[in-house]
Amino acid sequence: MSTKAAFIGLGVMGYPMAGYLQKAGYDVTVYNRTTAKAEKWAEEFGGKFAQTPKDAASAADFVFTCVGNDDDLRSVVLGDDGVFAGMSEGSIFVDHTTASAEVARELGALAASNGIGFVDAPVSGGQAGAENGVLTVMCGGSEVDFAKAATPIDAFSQTCMRMGDLGAGQLAKMVNQICIAGVVQGLSEGINFAQKAGLDAEKVIEVISKGAAQSWQMENRYKSMIKDEFDFGFAVDWMRKDLGICLNTANQIGASLPNTALVDQYYGDVQAMGGNRMDTSSLIRRLRKLS
Repeated sequence: MSTKAAFIGLGVMGYPMAGYLQKAGYDVTVYNRTTAKAEKWAEEFGGKFAQTPKDAASAADFVFTCVGNDDDLRSVVLGDDGVFAGMSEGSIFVDHTTASAEVARELGALAASNGIGFVDAPVSGGQAGAENGVLTVMCGGSEVDFAKAATPIDAFSQTCMRMGDLGAGQLAKMVNQICIAGVVQGLSEGINFAQKAGLDAEKVIEVISKGAAQSWQMENRYKSMIKDEFDFGFAVDWMRKDLGICLNTANQIGASLPNTALVDQYYGDVQAMGGNRMDTSSLIRRLRKLS
């Protein structure tokens, strides 16, 4: 018999991730707040859909979630129609939401009291990574729970690593977002400077991308940044949510994030310009407005 899995949340990340699970041979049932999207997924991938998170999770060996934030996660996990109400003892819950370490520990403790394993497993790689099945997954949880979860996670990832106990996956994702914020701001300033200096920005990037300045953001975003095109990828609204989590956690643990705080303000400027849904590389548009 096929291993049963449930996937809750069919956004730009969850939709293809659930599809890869189905393609890998898992018997997948999905749930989405917009039922039409769940129906579309079931038709495309040959899986099933349910009307509530509880029904989707019923009899599942693994339950995956990928929703918006802490409150969204609690809304699909808790309550009479929540995931935990449908899960059985011995099953494993894997959360791919980028959320706080606190909510991972909170829900992980509740899961443990019901005999359910819990792994917080935020991802990096963006929409393209999800669609191509090559995400990077940072996990927190016990070694036993992680060992069980790693096999199905492999269906849509190229790298999956345990970072420590519950919450460690979320903390690692915060490091990821902190680093990206600084890189995107630096790349924005560099491209804007090159253009203001009268250089061929594409040639400049072609040269420096072969040296120490190279980054994923440079390789994948420089052309669209030069063209002032930002209607794809990871949205500014989502990045501000993530950076807010980073800054709140930094205050709790006594870590200084001056650059992250500044870039977060810059993203606020982009939002004020109407760029809420633009890709995060739209930071350069703020510089162009100031020039």
